[in-house]
Amino acid sequence: MPTQETIEAVMLAGVRMVAFIVVAPPFSYSAIPGRVKAMLAIGLALAVAPRVTEGYVSPSTGEYVVQLVLELLTGAALGFLVLLVFSAIQSAGYLIDLFGGFQLAQSFDPGMLVNGAQFTKLFQITALALLFASDGYQMIIAGLSRTFEALPLGGGINLADPAEAMITGVTQMFLAAVQIGGPLLVVLFLTDVGLGLLTRVAPALNAFALGFPLKIFVTLMLISVVFLALPRIVSSLTGQALKLMTGAS
Repeated sequence: MPTQETIEAVMLAGVRMVAFIVVAPPFSYSAIPGRVKAMLAIGLALAVAPRVTEGYVSPSTGEYVVQLVLELLTGAALGFLVLLVFSAIQSAGYLIDLFGGFQLAQSFDPGMLVNGAQFTKLFQITALALLFASDGYQMIIAGLSRTFEALPLGGGINLADPAEAMITGVTQMFLAAVQIGGPLLVVLFLTDVGLGLLTRVAPALNAFALGFPLKIFVTLMLISVVFLALPRIVSSLTGQALKLMTGAS
């Protein structure tokens, strides 16, 4: 028969798990039913129960409510750090859409909550698929479970550590986005330079009229190079997300 301390500790762990799953990819994908997310959070809370119940002392009602709020903020902050890292892939797709001429066809995807064109959505879907196919989600869950050692239940989180981790995460996100789409962006830039030089040499050709179809053709021809590197990129980003989580905790 579980004691009151055990039930309270599992509830606190479940609140942190729920907040994390709602924010962090791949679990934040809105196509996953909320009931499934709740069941997953409860299952994870029960899995870490032996770790979190050790040494836990039942507080007063007011203190317990404060602890629930602290666990909610802690889980949301850790989930946002993971979201920040994997936003690099979406940003890379956005840059390719922008430079490749696909940005005019952007739309909002209610499933992924992404507003972008074709490659923005395609990169996001591919990253989610690779997280599940490569068991990267298991590493993220394992990293979340380890945060209970560094951040005990009800202890809160030092705001200075997540703020520093978020600054680092934003920097790494922009850098990773440029690195992912960099080779293709360079080719598209050189295509624009070539069209400009051709216009200077032969203005009557009106080479810039070929700009949009030519850049779309080049993008479709060379996008496979970026896709071949995505599995390694997702693996690297998973490691960076774990580092940010452990650094913030």
